[in-house]
Parts: sequence; C-alpha cells; structure tokens
Amino acid sequence: MTKTVEYFFSIGSPWSYIGFDAFIELAAKNDVVVTPYLTTVVEENGGIFSRNRPEIRRAYWTRDLKRWARVRGKELRLEHRPELSDPTPASLFVIAAYLDGQDWTGVSRALQHAFWSEARDIGKPDVREAIVTSAGFDGAALLRRQADDDVQNKWSADRVHARDSGVFGFPTYVHDGETYWGQDNLPFLERHLRGDRP
Repeated sequence: MTKTVEYFFSIGSPWSYIGFDAFIELAAKNDVVVTPYLTTVVEENGGIFSRNRPEIRRAYWTRDLKRWARVRGKELRLEHRPELSDPTPASLFVIAAYLDGQDWTGVSRALQHAFWSEARDIGKPDVREAIVTSAGFDGAALLRRQADDDVQNKWSADRVHARDSGVFGFPTYVHDGETYWGQDNLPFLERHLRGDRP
C-alpha cells in the first residue's frame, strides 16, 4: 500500500527550511508520496508568530535554530538581516509548480535558501523570479501563474485544511492520522512509516 504524508510548511518558517532536505530524503528513502500544503502560522489553533513571543523565548528560539542548523548542515542568517518584505507570496510559486507537475521541492529549496541563508527579499516578485530562474526553473511562468484561480484556490484551501487538521506550527507531518510537529520529530515519523505506530 502506498505510504503518504501530508506536509504542512511555510516558506517563512526557519524550521521548515532547516528540516526540508532531511524530510525529502526520508520520504524518498521510504517510498512516500508527499502532498504539500503551504500556509502561515495558524493562530486559531494556538500557533504564535516568533515576533509575538516574550524576549526570553525568542532568545532561546534563536539559539535552538542555530544548533539545529549546524546539525542539518544549513547556513542560517538570523542576525543583521535587512528589512525584508513578507515572504508569504513565494508560496504561490511552490503551489504553481506543484499543480503543474514540476519539481516543487526544487522551487521550495531555492526560495528558502535565498530567504534564510542569503536574506534575499523573496517577497518581491522580481527577486523570486530571478531566484527560481537561476535554479533552472521558468521564473517568468511561475510569476504569471501565481495569480491564477487554481493557485489562489489551493493557497486558500491549504490554510483551511491546516486549521481543520489541527496544525499550528511548521513543519508538520501527518501520516495515517498521526501528527508530528517539528523537524525534530522526523525520527518518530520514520518509525511510524516503518510500522511502529505510536
């Protein structure tokens, strides 16, 4: 029987970026079909944007991100970042690629790396077009597609599905009715995929 994982993530989440490659590798190794859902923090389920957390929690969050980035071999630029616009629209490029049967993981990887490792302003249409074009994709086509009804409808539906699935933060993986929140839960997800359901 085909194994499937619903993958909820956000381009604007550093944890999604840190755990992205590890999850994609895990999925490939375990013959998993991944369905991506892109949204932002689901506050109605208790999700909290980092900017709204007390400073002591933000300080710990930053240290933990740096530790995990080293473990995952990711360069993470958190300090001295320029003022960047909202990265959320970059999600529409990923959705368009997914709907068109393109390599949505490659589009995601390029945009996340640009935002989190290089502090590039992927909220700007011309910037994200250039980034994905440099990564070998048709950036102009993805830019045109982001306003199409099917892309916009999936963006809206992804948020509703995340809310109704009990998702609050990212990344979140759902397999066989079991929810795993956080890239640090990947070992538990893999155990489940191999038959050890909690």
